[in-house]
Amino acid sequence: MPKECAICGKKSIMAGQRKKLMSRYNPTPKKRKYPNLQKVMVFDDVGKKAFRPFVGKRIVACAKCIKSMGKG
Repeated sequence: MPKECAICGKKSIMAGQRKKLMSRYNPTPKKRKYPNLQKVMVFDDVGKKAFRPFVGKRIVACAKCIKSMGKG
């Protein structure tokens, strides 16, 4: 399963954690954050042009794109 949204291209990012320790920030290791990707079938009654190339296909999309797909 690809780790990137087929529609918007959202993928994982590296984020630094910050812990407060006695009025200072303690340097902590970086952590990878992943988007909420899900497999979804794109139907032909989608209204937006961004989803037209994927009609009839099963793709991996982020939750934000799935939500906007339903609003078409």
